[in-house]
Amino acid sequence: MARPRNFAEETVLAQAADVFARLGYNAASIDDLLTATGLQRGSLYKAFGSKRNLFEKVLAGALAPGWTTRAASIDLLIVALKELVPADAPIAGLCRLACDESGPDTAQLLGARLLHHLN
Repeated sequence: MARPRNFAEETVLAQAADVFARLGYNAASIDDLLTATGLQRGSLYKAFGSKRNLFEKVLAGALAPGWTTRAASIDLLIVALKELVPADAPIAGLCRLACDESGPDTAQLLGARLLHHLN
């Protein structure tokens, strides 16, 4: 019989989002994610399958309606655009949909956020 989860998925996703937004996808290690979430390696893989699947779930949540008003969501979109979109069609689709739904000011929004990180 499978053991029940001992964690709240929403909390783990928020903690993983912080790691990905701060370090980027490629630089975020599984150990970084384990430290931030408090999960054991087996629990993380059982719940999400892989680092990539965890990121996709984090990104999908971050790009929920109203994402353009949340700096952390914009940061996650930028990470996805820079690091995953060129080789990952499902992630590219999430990004495209979010950008299409946000309207014509998306490029300005992303550019402003990138410039904010220079300060």
